[in-house]
Amino acid sequence: ANFIEEIAQPYPSRMDLATNAAARTSLGSLHHVLKVGRAGAAMAAAQTAVEMSGGAILKEESAVEETLLGLQLTPEGKAVVFMAIAMACHYLGYSFARPVTVALFTSASTGYAGFAPAFPLAMAFVSPFSLLLLMLYGNILDTVGPAGALLQTTGWCAVVVMLSAFAIAVLTQTKATLFGKIPAVKLISGPLFIFRESYVQLLTSQYWSFMASALTPSQSGRWFGPIAGLTSIASVIAGLLVSPIVDRLGLEGALMGTGIMLLVSLVWARKAFQIADKHGFTPSDHKKHGDKKTSLFALFEKAGVLFKRVPVLGALFVEILASQGLATLLNVCFVARLGSAIPDDTKRAGWVGLFFALINVITMVLQFGILPFVMKVVEPRDAWRVIPLFSLASVGFQAFQKDPSLFIVSASLLVMKVSEYSARRMLDEMVFVPLDFESRYVGKEVIGVFGYRFGKSLMSLALSGLTSVMGNFGLHQLSILSSLVACGWMQTAWNLSKYVPTRREAEEQYLAKSGDKKSSRKRQ
Repeated sequence: ANFIEEIAQPYPSRMDLATNAAARTSLGSLHHVLKVGRAGAAMAAAQTAVEMSGGAILKEESAVEETLLGLQLTPEGKAVVFMAIAMACHYLGYSFARPVTVALFTSASTGYAGFAPAFPLAMAFVSPFSLLLLMLYGNILDTVGPAGALLQTTGWCAVVVMLSAFAIAVLTQTKATLFGKIPAVKLISGPLFIFRESYVQLLTSQYWSFMASALTPSQSGRWFGPIAGLTSIASVIAGLLVSPIVDRLGLEGALMGTGIMLLVSLVWARKAFQIADKHGFTPSDHKKHGDKKTSLFALFEKAGVLFKRVPVLGALFVEILASQGLATLLNVCFVARLGSAIPDDTKRAGWVGLFFALINVITMVLQFGILPFVMKVVEPRDAWRVIPLFSLASVGFQAFQKDPSLFIVSASLLVMKVSEYSARRMLDEMVFVPLDFESRYVGKEVIGVFGYRFGKSLMSLALSGLTSVMGNFGLHQLSILSSLVACGWMQTAWNLSKYVPTRREAEEQYLAKSGDKKSSRKRQ
């Protein structure tokens, strides 16, 4: 209602209105969760008078120490808000980079249009590149801890994206070629596509790990949806701005915007960690801390031991392989149909931006208006079992079409992305809340960075192998294969649900772990 009233005013710009509305929505919906935090829950558990509201353990009003835009909140709550803003800025920039890199990659002049194996081959390289990023992250984490790891990785990602934008602008303007006929810009568009697929989850997992360290399991069930909704708002804004920015500044200008938003994200993340440092709730591993280098073998060995110790992580890893395999197949269908349906590079980038803006609008409605209420009555394990059914239905319909149109192919991808960005993302993050530091900062990165990308690379390699043996697949054959993979995803999700605790069990695990952590700190 406030937003509609402001629209009637003649002076503010539409962007100001959208920004103000997003800020009011996020801060208003998070107001109650800001009064609680992981440290606050540990304090309240030790008190005799504890108030339970929706499963969240509330602190006494006298414990409120911070304010933000007139709201009283705990230090943990303020840090969560800042980290959520940082993640939203990251996704705003990513939503610029996604359509730009797709347009560059599928262009005849800057990319690999007409070369059918290009997309599966690029996706196959995503996994080894993600492993490289993961190994670098492990070394940084062991050396400087979670705060330094997030700040350094964000800064380097911003530098890579901005340098790539500059290189694309120069090579496109000069029309430089290799061997007299190959555009030199192709040396940028291919690796940049791979980098964009890899860096997004590296940063996203770190934002969520911090917030999972500050909220209790019951709070995460209520508020991870709205927090993720902030990223949807940012992505919608970016999607609507892609076409105007590309028209005015070109593809490289929109890509430069990604680097700028990463730097803005870095500022907000730093503010969140500064609050955590000031009040003593910065996530840390009290068992180890040093500057020992992490090799790739040691990282896998650590992950293997961790998955055996925490079975839900191993089941989640397998589920992610299956879900991302399906996402890869649907992406291949989408890119193939998109290139033939919209041959113009600029129009194609704008169309992709609007398509993902629609995905984020639907996701935002679910995250703010539906999921917080649904998760009050539905156990997470039941939600895990239901989510794959929606994709199975849409992909099954696509498989029955002899020559699926862009609308049908896009609809299948939309269903997959909406479920992934809304319910599945929330459930994924809820798994880590009651777990220990190693599970949240090592296991989560292995699953988030390597698992997501390995699932895509594995399917891409399989598809490339089948293509080399049996020839190119048409959309109909790819759709049938997608329906079979959707069945496999449903099976892995059902298996994962057996390890997911109920809300009460997760809260008990968290309280027991919080008590152990408090005793450990006293001994130190």
